[in-house]
Amino acid sequence: MGVGLLALVVLAAVGLLMTRDTGSSASPSSRRPQLVDEGPIRTARAVAALASGRDEQRLAMQALRVADHTVDLAFATAMRDAAARQQQATPETKEMYARVRRAQAQVKSDQELTDSLKKEAAAKGGESQEVQQQLDLVQAQMELDQDELEDAQGDLLRSGADPMSRIQRQFARYQATQQSDITHPSNPDNGEAAAPAANLVAQFGAWNALRPKSAQLGQAHDQAQQARDRLQQEHDALENQPTSSTPQEASNGDAQSVVSSLRRLADHQKSLSEYDKRIQDQQQLADIYANWIALVQARQRAAIHGMIESALWIVLILLLVYLADRLIDRFLADTNQENKRMHTLRVVLKFAAQAVGVLLIVFVIFGTPSQLSTILGLAGAGLTVALKDFIVAFFGWFVLMGRNGIRVGDWVEINGVVGEVVEIGLMRTVLFETGNWTDTGHPTGRKVAFMNGFAIEGHYFNFSTSGQWLWDELQILVPSGQNPYPLIESIQKMVARETDANARMAEQEWKGATSRYRIKSLSADPAINLRPTTAGVEVHVRYITRASERYAARAHLYQGIVELLHHRPEERPSEAVSNNKA
Repeated sequence: MGVGLLALVVLAAVGLLMTRDTGSSASPSSRRPQLVDEGPIRTARAVAALASGRDEQRLAMQALRVADHTVDLAFATAMRDAAARQQQATPETKEMYARVRRAQAQVKSDQELTDSLKKEAAAKGGESQEVQQQLDLVQAQMELDQDELEDAQGDLLRSGADPMSRIQRQFARYQATQQSDITHPSNPDNGEAAAPAANLVAQFGAWNALRPKSAQLGQAHDQAQQARDRLQQEHDALENQPTSSTPQEASNGDAQSVVSSLRRLADHQKSLSEYDKRIQDQQQLADIYANWIALVQARQRAAIHGMIESALWIVLILLLVYLADRLIDRFLADTNQENKRMHTLRVVLKFAAQAVGVLLIVFVIFGTPSQLSTILGLAGAGLTVALKDFIVAFFGWFVLMGRNGIRVGDWVEINGVVGEVVEIGLMRTVLFETGNWTDTGHPTGRKVAFMNGFAIEGHYFNFSTSGQWLWDELQILVPSGQNPYPLIESIQKMVARETDANARMAEQEWKGATSRYRIKSLSADPAINLRPTTAGVEVHVRYITRASERYAARAHLYQGIVELLHHRPEERPSEAVSNNKA
């Protein structure tokens, strides 16, 4: 299976190589070479298709006009040379020329006879059948003679002995192409060149796009200079070429020789004059291409300047982000482990500075989107849906950092988990689990992390909001058959005496915290509840204490209760079982 797939890949690669575009429909050797070089106009058309903007369009039109003029001169020179060669035909080609001339004369005679018969038929009103039959006969003969003329001209053309016909056909095709270019120009864009790119990617693309244009213009410039040098050599060779006879020599002969000699001299001078004009045209083409190259190079320099400027902006943005990070570290460097809020603020500021820097660098590289508001709106909606939990958690951090939030070291309950806050991050809050207020409160050794979204979407309890006061509870079992009221009264007095200072302080703090909410005064006095059971009466004593003093206060109260029980000999204190569930 793998070998078969590999063979298919190799065959596909071979097929691609064999069918690739080579840039031309036929090899140069398969076509008959042209007698007149149309290279200048083809080069001018090729580079004109690359023109962009008014300046380049103006230079392209100048190059097309000059190239058209020099090609027209080349056709004129070639036709004159071909006519001179026809007059000096060899014996082998004289028969072909004679056949063509006879066919042309016969066609001309047939045409004159046809015109005469048509006039005669028109004079007789078309009623003479004899005239009509003669006309049909002559027209049929003329068709045969035209076929004969075309055959003779084709034989002469294939033999290569009639360059004039080939030049005329080539000139006709050239004029048709020129007319098509005028009607349907290859590059109709006459507007201004594109404005300088405002981002690094577009600037690099513009510079990279100008490279092949500059290379092609350089080739056109070199071709124009080479053509100028070649024409100069041909001009010098023609100028040094001796003529067959001078006017003084021809004056000794007959008048026909004089006329022929003068015509040859005139053609010679015309050829020299046309060579001068073509040399001048090629020099002008070289100058036009040189100016065009200078314009393209100026745009290349502008693109490179823009890339350097964009790179400078990127470096400046990186420098500003670096300085912003250093300033943030300097002004917020005194944060310690206890001040987690300032530490988190420093992290947020550094993240914001780096995010803004990255966004600005992206704008410098790729540019500002044309529909920035729409793109930002759609992107914001998509990110809001995709990152809902992270966004809610991020804004929940601001809620937790607010006045009614939580701080590191607070004793809180979140989603049923109670513990001490050990970390408040941008996304998560971490608790060191200790259990709820009715348990023993001993740490479990587990860290529980919550997304900060609970601060917005849910609720949480902070037992350390005001002075870290909490209600604790003691349980004492009085056996059945024993009067519990004296013991209860003694316990209430003892607890009230031991917790009186804390109760007064808690009431003062609660008044200050609830004054703006118009809440009635709250009492912090201890309370005792009785619950009858089968084993006796359960005495529940609730009192106020600080969270940090909870266990010490409980141990002190238990000690007092034990002493109360110890000084009552009529009772059996050993049967009083106390259970504490914090």
